[in-house]
Amino acid sequence: MGYLTIKEYAEASFIERHSEFIGYISPVKTNDEAVDFINQIRARHRKATHNVYAYILRQDNITRYSDDGEPQGTAGVPVLDVLQKKGLVDVCCVVTRYFGGILLGGGGLVRAYSYAAKIAVDAATIMDMCECYRIKINTDYNMYGKVTYILPEFEIKQLSSDFADNVSIELLVKKELFNGLQAKLIDATNSKIEIILIEESFEDFS
Repeated sequence: MGYLTIKEYAEASFIERHSEFIGYISPVKTNDEAVDFINQIRARHRKATHNVYAYILRQDNITRYSDDGEPQGTAGVPVLDVLQKKGLVDVCCVVTRYFGGILLGGGGLVRAYSYAAKIAVDAATIMDMCECYRIKINTDYNMYGKVTYILPEFEIKQLSSDFADNVSIELLVKKELFNGLQAKLIDATNSKIEIILIEESFEDFS
């Protein structure tokens, strides 16, 4: 199964009734990385009223959040809810608030923290990570045209090509499409092709 995450750190901010809300989001893979990111934001905003956070990790299926002093359920949960509704994992979102002197009420806080998380997510580049195979195809020049005609049918991502005595192409193909691609290439080239499975991994196919 694939998953959605983000490519790199992003941030966005807005003002709500004189309170400033700054949303930060970062890719993280472990609990330690998430905690480090939260601490970085806290260190940057030592004078902030609140540094609310939520994160979701594939490793050990971890989901955590904190209201950081806001009324229970008005801050961390809304941030977490945004991440979950977007289907994101391996991400940590921190929302910093500088209180502007006007109380927002429970509903106002939920909306503000949700919006801060949403605009942080919108500022990030989302990656569609698919389970795939990295493979290498070796064939002769006579079969090259047939191979290149077939490849686009299988949503491949070509990584490199080498034209020496024979043609060598390295590419990524989604795991569920590999058997079909392999069978079609072998059939089209009358088995005059070598297909080497290099490794299995998750890669961005967005």
